[in-house]
Amino acid sequence: MRTGPGLIVVLGVLLAASACGASGSSGSSPLASPSATGGPASSASPSPADSPPTAPGSSPASPGGAPGGSSALTVVVDDGTGATSTWTLTCDPVGGDHPDPAEACAAIEGHRSALRPVPKDRMCAQVYGGPEKATITGTWRGEQVFAALTRTNACETARWDALVPLVPSGGR
Repeated sequence: MRTGPGLIVVLGVLLAASACGASGSSGSSPLASPSATGGPASSASPSPADSPPTAPGSSPASPGGAPGGSSALTVVVDDGTGATSTWTLTCDPVGGDHPDPAEACAAIEGHRSALRPVPKDRMCAQVYGGPEKATITGTWRGEQVFAALTRTNACETARWDALVPLVPSGGR
């Protein structure tokens, strides 16, 4: 059987997406990392086995944080043209000026691992998802958060997509 280049690309994307999409909402990885501001290979990780260093001044935390801890985040989104939107978001109780605070809180609760950096040794398909960028800073359930999101490869786009509607569904 002959395999065309299109099939090879599709298989590579599927393999990378499955590696990036591994979900883990438990473990000892912090939600924050200074490496989250780095290049394409250094964003939030869905793997709880990886323990990147925490942001300066913060301490390691479980991904869930304290069940009754406060949640107050600032979300800054650059749509790729240089236009930015900045929103505040609180959860427990839900509030802030985010366009959809209840759904944004639910997205974080369901995909907390998307706030962790992608491990540097993770293989990610080099499929560009768009120029959008976002930073999420503050606290989630009492734990420090600093996440930088992009859409520069399949792993980064998977992180972004997992956090919609916290961030807009860019690139489509």
